[in-house]
Amino acid sequence: MAEVDDSNKPLFAGLSDVSISEDIPVEGEITVPVGSSSQDDVYSTLDEPVKETILRDLKAVGKKFVHVMYPRKSSALLRDWDLWGPLLLCVTLALMLQGGSADSKDDGGPQFAEVFVIIWFGSVVITLNSKLLGGTISFFQSLCVLGYCILPLTVAMIVCRLVLLVGSGTVGFIVRLIMVVASFSWSTFASTAFLADSQPPNRKALVVYPIFLFYFVIGWMILTFSPSS
Repeated sequence: MAEVDDSNKPLFAGLSDVSISEDIPVEGEITVPVGSSSQDDVYSTLDEPVKETILRDLKAVGKKFVHVMYPRKSSALLRDWDLWGPLLLCVTLALMLQGGSADSKDDGGPQFAEVFVIIWFGSVVITLNSKLLGGTISFFQSLCVLGYCILPLTVAMIVCRLVLLVGSGTVGFIVRLIMVVASFSWSTFASTAFLADSQPPNRKALVVYPIFLFYFVIGWMILTFSPSS
């Protein structure tokens, strides 16, 4: 009869007698705050129109250009890094340098790829060198700084193209030389101002030297540019 009584009992009848003592800690948190907004909700862009997203990114790129021209206001350049500005500057510089072949039979087509590879490959090499020397900033932060600091050289390239439209005499060469030297110095100064603090004090020279060579090569390409006839 005992077996019959046990079989007639509900399956989970014994669970009603189980109690949890108050002194047994329960892991996890199941409370959900009502009406509180998280940080992700504030900056969520899932429902944002595409136009506002593009305008916001363009404003961010413009602010970083200002940080490059005034390196003392440089806190956001490393914190909010992006590669849109470097890509824009690289493409602009490569397009303006295209067609400057020394061989008159060449239409200057390969120059775009050459400039593009030199800029990005050089940036990657400098970044790897910085990381191997004990740099504290991330890989993409370094690429962002090096790319944005090409802005003065890009401005110099625009001025040099305008000077070449007027004439390529001695006066024009002197103007181009002054512009390239000034932009090269500013690019080197701005990039080192951003990257110097992230390097060990006894290795800063080893980081600055490749940056110097990187911008020197770009400046030399701008100075020696002559449009093909």
